[in-house]
Amino acid sequence: MAWLALVISGLFETVWAAALSASRGLSKPLATVVFVVALVISMAGLGYALRTIPVGTGYAVWVGIGAIGTAVYGMLAMGDPVSASRITCLVLIVAGVAGLKFLH
Repeated sequence: MAWLALVISGLFETVWAAALSASRGLSKPLATVVFVVALVISMAGLGYALRTIPVGTGYAVWVGIGAIGTAVYGMLAMGDPVSASRITCLVLIVAGVAGLKFLH
């Protein structure tokens, strides 16, 4: 259950990062509310997961999911550049996160 909470929390990290960008410096009320709610859910899930998952592993997985999710969202929805080198770096993050999970 802790790993599921960690993955969901990582996905909510992507949501709050995207909402933070959309809030334009917290000046747009709806995006700001989405940011705050997603941030709270993300942190609560991370806190729950860290009850049983070691902090170094849990935090790295959480950040990795959030970073990959945010980068992919940026490329698909926000027009961020897509290149072979960027994709390779994201694959390396996935490999590192998977390694932390399976070598735990």
